[in-house]
Amino acid sequence: MTLSDNSRGILLMCGSMLAFTVNDSFMKAATQTMPLFQAIALRGVVATVALLVIARLTSGSPSIMPQGADRWRVALRSLAEIGATATFLTALTHMPLANLSAIMQALPLALTLAAALWLKEPIGWRRLTAILIGFLGVMLIVKPGTGGFTVWSVLGLIAVGCVVVRDLSTRTLSRQVPSAAVAVWASVAVMVMGAIVTAIEGWRPVSGPEAGHLAAASLALVVGYMLSVMVMRVGDIGLIAPFRYTALLWAILFGWLLFGTLPDGWTVVGAAIVVATGIYTLLRERKLRRRAAMAG
Repeated sequence: MTLSDNSRGILLMCGSMLAFTVNDSFMKAATQTMPLFQAIALRGVVATVALLVIARLTSGSPSIMPQGADRWRVALRSLAEIGATATFLTALTHMPLANLSAIMQALPLALTLAAALWLKEPIGWRRLTAILIGFLGVMLIVKPGTGGFTVWSVLGLIAVGCVVVRDLSTRTLSRQVPSAAVAVWASVAVMVMGAIVTAIEGWRPVSGPEAGHLAAASLALVVGYMLSVMVMRVGDIGLIAPFRYTALLWAILFGWLLFGTLPDGWTVVGAAIVVATGIYTLLRERKLRRRAAMAG
């Protein structure tokens, strides 16, 4: 049976969310006993080598260097990947996995708003209202002005902004750029960032369990990188994007099983608001696109 582009996109989205959550879980485990940026650098070495092999095997050209305007788009995407990785993993080392994942669920709302501002895509009052309500849900999660509010929650919000830039940059790439090549450059950029900070902070010997955690995180990251690039280039993104929310379910499950943590009531309420408004926004966007296609 041949899958449609939308079905393939849904499976890719669900797979990428699982892979990234597995990576997050193992990185959180590793960084409980070793420096964060050393873990990022070591994970980056393994992931980059694996991605280079994949790029060589899947690319029709021996070169992974993008051409023309795509070079600047890949560079921007890689810088955004650095920002997202540094802020997200720093926050992850200081807060529960499910809470940070709940903040990250604001991403589809932020993407819709950014597309309207950056790409000049039209946005009606219904979707704008849903976005505003969704961001109120985010406020319930980060709890500004209360004892539960920390700088780590702010870093989570900054990570959302970085991922928005990364994903919008991916959408502007031409189809001639192999997905593996895009993933390689993102991995190289993050690895170099981790190596530079490690050189400044100093190296620390790695234990057996830490090496195991990093190996598992690297494998999951490779899968996540590949699927995240592929999913942005296939199918109807308005239909596929709501499946990003499966990450929250995996984060709650892994946070409970591996770290014994569960989100509090306000976080659950805020996450529910964010998810509900995000799904509405994406479905509304899909409906408008269909109406425009029929009118055209």
